[in-house]
Amino acid sequence: MTQSYYEASARERLAAVLDPSSFQEILPPSARVMSPHLRQLDTPAAFDDGIIVGEGRLGGQPVLAAAQEGGFMGGAVGEVHGAKLVGLLERALDTRPTAVLLLVESGGVRLHEANAGLIAVSEVMRAVLAVRGAGIPVIVLDGGQFGCFGGMGIVARLCDTVIISEEGRLGLSGPEVIETTCGVEEFDSRDRALVWRTVGGKHRTLLGEAGELVADATAAFRAAAIRALALTPDLSLEALEREHAALGQRIERFGDCHDAVDIWRALGIEDPERLPLLEAADFNTVTAGKRA
Repeated sequence: MTQSYYEASARERLAAVLDPSSFQEILPPSARVMSPHLRQLDTPAAFDDGIIVGEGRLGGQPVLAAAQEGGFMGGAVGEVHGAKLVGLLERALDTRPTAVLLLVESGGVRLHEANAGLIAVSEVMRAVLAVRGAGIPVIVLDGGQFGCFGGMGIVARLCDTVIISEEGRLGLSGPEVIETTCGVEEFDSRDRALVWRTVGGKHRTLLGEAGELVADATAAFRAAAIRALALTPDLSLEALEREHAALGQRIERFGDCHDAVDIWRALGIEDPERLPLLEAADFNTVTAGKRA
């Protein structure tokens, strides 16, 4: 029976994506490393602070992995949560795994911890670049119920690749934040079709912000992650210049588009309105060679 990545918990995802029985957790719940801030605010806490970190194997290769638990505060990053992730990335510089996997699911910084959360995310960003600079690829898996937004959205785009499902979402500000800030006329967060075709996996893949779109299945994420192990990080000036040039071309090409469907049409995709109805395999076939 196919296991849904979207419906699985963080621990279930790790168990399914990594080689069977290979994961060894660092700072498990029994260590009781919890946020001190949440207790002071009389807010429920979690013994793992909403993130599982450790080491295991993927396709027989040694990897470090972290999985955010969307079921706890939407995977939001606080001081301890961020410190565990930073520690895992710094461990990669010592142990030299084949790759680091980030199974992301986060709405961004935990508002309860404000400045501590913001500092934590900035440290995660720096650690990701240090790991990539050491030649170790950092691979993001995005297919959870809460998507990947805020500071973690930035972190995801600092990594070597993003593997995403149609159910996954990726962005800086979430739909509700945009609506609250700019009004429902700018973005209606209740319009689920609008939300998914704007920040969902298919659109992010077409824009080149995600490297591969996969079906909502833990086995599909595992297979894609194994393929991504062959990536070689490139932080050269030439790579940065190519990225900036591509962003400039995107503005020129799609700057007048008002909806994702307009962008899909500009990419030369016939009958773009049908893309949301396609399964991942059919979507990849239809859009092959027609991505920004």
